[in-house]
Amino acid sequence: MQRKVVQPNEFTDLGEVRDRLRAFEDRYNATAQPFQWRSTTSDLDDLLARLDRHTTDRQEESSVTPAA
Repeated sequence: MQRKVVQPNEFTDLGEVRDRLRAFEDRYNATAQPFQWRSTTSDLDDLLARLDRHTTDRQEESSVTPAA
């Protein structure tokens, strides 16, 4: 939306931003079509688990202080 609606940033007031966003919403809703997801919920669960492990590993690494 930022690339299609609010750039360049040449608005004089918030009302102009609101009007442009609403016009975009109307155009988008008139032409929007469903799409097929390529990922499954299992794929998303796997990704989130990997991210969680990565975050946990990083936190453990940062909490270990080097021996003097």
